[in-house]
Amino acid sequence: MRIRFVALLLSLGLSLSGGAGGSPTAPGYPWRWPTSGPRSVTEPFQAPAHDYGPGHRGMDVSASPGTEVLAPAAGVVAFRGVVVDRPLLTIDHGGGHVSTWEPVTSDLSPGDSVSAGDPLGVVADGGHTVRGAVHVGVRLEGDYINPLPLFGSIPRAILLPCCQG
Repeated sequence: MRIRFVALLLSLGLSLSGGAGGSPTAPGYPWRWPTSGPRSVTEPFQAPAHDYGPGHRGMDVSASPGTEVLAPAAGVVAFRGVVVDRPLLTIDHGGGHVSTWEPVTSDLSPGDSVSAGDPLGVVADGGHTVRGAVHVGVRLEGDYINPLPLFGSIPRAILLPCCQG
């Protein structure tokens, strides 16, 4: 039974280590979506089995290159630069919440303050996301969490009958 439950949680992109509920106490909760208009998650969060295991430590949201990326909540720019082959922007939202956006080119500098809805930059090319998507990674106290619940969009768990008979 426990194995089935864990498999169900993982298939929903949830984890037993706090990734399930995201963090409804995040500053500015619920966060606003990083793009305007219709949106879709093209690649969901997939928690790794351990710190160095495979997984997808964030979610990819459809966004064409050149699309403006908006701040989901207030914060302070902690990093802007190129890592490997992709431009990144990292924002410290307080309360242990840090978001990273890639590939995003920006004119912001570390120390700049942003409010929810402020332009962060534009979607670029590069990185591990497919062209036409922006990767949203969120860490809480240093651990990656599923960002989707921060945007007020958590799928409800469905309990199934067990052990008939």
